[in-house]
Amino acid sequence: MNSKPGITSLFSGIKNLVQQSKEELYRIINTTLVETYYHIGRLIVEFEQQGSTRAGYASGVLKTISLKLTKEFGKGFSVDNLENMRRFYNEYKRTYVEFLEAQVKSETVSRKLRKPQSSVSKSETLSRKSVFTLSWSHYLLLMKIGDLNERSFYTVEAYNESWSVRELQRQFDSALYERLVLSRNKKRVKELSKKVM
Repeated sequence: MNSKPGITSLFSGIKNLVQQSKEELYRIINTTLVETYYHIGRLIVEFEQQGSTRAGYASGVLKTISLKLTKEFGKGFSVDNLENMRRFYNEYKRTYVEFLEAQVKSETVSRKLRKPQSSVSKSETLSRKSVFTLSWSHYLLLMKIGDLNERSFYTVEAYNESWSVRELQRQFDSALYERLVLSRNKKRVKELSKKVM
């Protein structure tokens, strides 16, 4: 007969595993969605660069595509969101290309160094292979930051500190980046930024 503490321990272990799996699935889905939006933006830009980019025509194309995508897939494909996807591609294409080049170099080196029976899990491989680590809402906010150094700072901090979109907005509104750039005591400013206002 199983003891009650043993059942509690088993339940706790299973519960933790299910929670971790859900979190990993959410990250994978989110990453895939953001990458999909990036590639939709790429397709729009490539279409426009084929010569049919008169302002009225371009907006008409997005409206038509929006209606068709919304009918097929539901919400998420408004003209505004398609324009955001186009902007996202234009803002992040350099970052994406640099990331892919770094991945190719990294994979080449790791293949040379890898032991025949590598124990890298599939989820570790998936999470390493994405340049977009934040949610679409994070990127919509980050694209509003014109200074690339500042945008990069907030991107890294949002990821490293697991900031929600609301927290990212709060840190941006409090001018954390500027305070750190101007501060002599950067460590103290970082500590203050972690306190809830």
